[in-house]
Amino acid sequence: MLLRWQQWNRHAKIWLWVITLIGVAAAMPLGLVRMEMEKTSKNIEYVFDYRDIIEVSELQTKPREFVKEKLQLLKDSGITTMAVYESSLKELVLSGRLMYFSSRDAALLQGKFETPGQNFTYILYNGKEEEEQIGPIVREAFDRAEAVYRDWSYEGKNGLVIEMPVAEAVMKTMDFDPMTLQELHDAGFKILPRISNKIQPYEESDLDEQLGMMKELGVTRVLFDGDVVKGGSDKANLLSVSELLNKYEMGLIAIENLKKPQKGLNNLAYNTNYNIVRLYSLSPGDGMEMSPEAIADRFLLAAKDRNIRMFFMNGMVQANTDKGKFVHNLDKISQALRGENGAVAKLAEHGFTPGEPQPFDYEQPSWAKPLRGVVALGAIALIALVVGTFVPGVNIPVFLLGLVGSAALYKLNSSTMEQALALGAAIAAPTLALIWAMNRITSRTVGDRRIVGGDDWSVGRSQASLAEGGAAAGGKNGRLNWLFAAPSVGKRLGLAINWFVVTALISFIAVPLVFGLLNNITYNLVLEQFRGVSVLHLAPIALVAIYVVLYTGHAKLFNIRKLLAQPITLTWVVLVAVIGVVGYYYLSRTGNAGSVSSIELVIRNFLEQTFGVRPRFKEFLLSHPLFLLGLFLSLRYRAAWLLVIVGSIGQLSMVDTFAHLHTPLYISAIRVLLGLGTGAIIGCILIVAWLIVEGVLKKWAPILIRKYIK
Repeated sequence: MLLRWQQWNRHAKIWLWVITLIGVAAAMPLGLVRMEMEKTSKNIEYVFDYRDIIEVSELQTKPREFVKEKLQLLKDSGITTMAVYESSLKELVLSGRLMYFSSRDAALLQGKFETPGQNFTYILYNGKEEEEQIGPIVREAFDRAEAVYRDWSYEGKNGLVIEMPVAEAVMKTMDFDPMTLQELHDAGFKILPRISNKIQPYEESDLDEQLGMMKELGVTRVLFDGDVVKGGSDKANLLSVSELLNKYEMGLIAIENLKKPQKGLNNLAYNTNYNIVRLYSLSPGDGMEMSPEAIADRFLLAAKDRNIRMFFMNGMVQANTDKGKFVHNLDKISQALRGENGAVAKLAEHGFTPGEPQPFDYEQPSWAKPLRGVVALGAIALIALVVGTFVPGVNIPVFLLGLVGSAALYKLNSSTMEQALALGAAIAAPTLALIWAMNRITSRTVGDRRIVGGDDWSVGRSQASLAEGGAAAGGKNGRLNWLFAAPSVGKRLGLAINWFVVTALISFIAVPLVFGLLNNITYNLVLEQFRGVSVLHLAPIALVAIYVVLYTGHAKLFNIRKLLAQPITLTWVVLVAVIGVVGYYYLSRTGNAGSVSSIELVIRNFLEQTFGVRPRFKEFLLSHPLFLLGLFLSLRYRAAWLLVIVGSIGQLSMVDTFAHLHTPLYISAIRVLLGLGTGAIIGCILIVAWLIVEGVLKKWAPILIRKYIK
């Protein structure tokens, strides 16, 4: 019975590979559909924060002239849209619509003593037009707050006395300033309203009126301000908001790199048929500190690599004590946009023309869903294969358990099921690839017992020759415990390159399974994210290390005991330190928060300009070269497998590159292939350098040892 089960399991392993490859083939049409979708939105909109211009102008000698001049400058540079916020008393003061005073200031203004026991807010409109257009939104705001107010006037200007402290009055959110909206529209700018959830309670009629006014000004998208969208977390309110957006044919905007997504945005996106585009916001600090060239390069990278279709720029002013004046960044941002080397021209060269951004056409063909089911079967089979590698004889039950578990999870939450299978496949393929490579190393070095030194002398060399070689290498009694009688250099190089290519191909099996399972517009728009990427960065390395310890060699448990019994030497300390430094660097570069050195920025820009797409740094400059070097050295040196483990990071990184689902598929493919190619070239250079150093040591080390070691 046991023999029959083993036979079934061997056949099952073959069939699992067949199912996996069928799943890979099924994912390819889904990838083509995604690539076609990614071509459907190429227009770019450049937006500036109008409030920032007003705030900067307050520190200028002639604020109104400054605003007019800078608006024209930004428009000529390529800014097409001004972002406008809901008003407040402070905002209306900055815009020159009114003035407000405390009870004490109002008394001083009138040449009177302050009325004891009174802490009110006094408002004066700057003119008749302001009273007519701004007055209603001010009264409406304080009506919502149930504040008591009455008319007030001073020297021919009308206003209000509000029985509320100034500190509280300035916190009240009001409707948009209609005068500012009209002025910007007349100046040739599009309007991007930033609508908040601060005006409470939510009234459908108020938002209907607000969006109707915006529609007349040509507004096509809204950008929510704050952590919560309009309507909050109430499902009924969110449904009402989405219906109004559909009524006025207005789309949404998703801001990149928020600490947490705006609450309710996913609900609105679904109810508006994903009429949404992604926006990158250049922070005020970056706008002040970065060079115009760096800003342009960042915008280009964001449009190409992250599906960004709107760029939001902020103004900032700082006190420069050296110059004794205030400085702002409006001119620098203008410089970053205009000219042949500006962002607008650079993006246009790559097909991203200025215009109204359109949502992606994400409609899936009818055959897409069945194909995703086949892809899911391929992922389950691949996971079963890696489990069977560690626990022999369980391929069949693991596959069946995976089918049942996936079906149950699909009923509960299909997105969770797809992500779980994608993560499992992403871990399984690099793990199997690296295990395959380690088995090739073991079969070439241990399997045929071609060891120089130790207790096994199967290679015909004289004892004198071995003693000399052992002494040169620091061996004891002429025995080399770490050196193999390797094939020729050419054969080693050929084997290393062959193993390098095959390992990469096995790792690539995960790529179609990942993008086939996660073939949904929500991932492209980062409304939903592929969870578990951090596990992907570490799990295959840990699994391969466990496999090497438990499943290679002849006396496995003895090897573990022997390893644990080894004394801690300086070599071990140095080795652990090196691995720790590499591991820290690796983890620090994982995710969006990784730091980048100035030298790396120069190399990145060079690669971007040379190839159009830059390979990932940790792949082409670190992982792939070390992996190829480790494969080459492993055919001669016993300890070289550690270098293979460190270099295996590149195999994980390749799969991780395609896990960035907001990056266009063809960009990820080019990036990975460039990384492999350049990494292989650098790896060959390292091999040549090693051979040179090795030749020098082989020639001069025995002479130096005989001379200085008696």
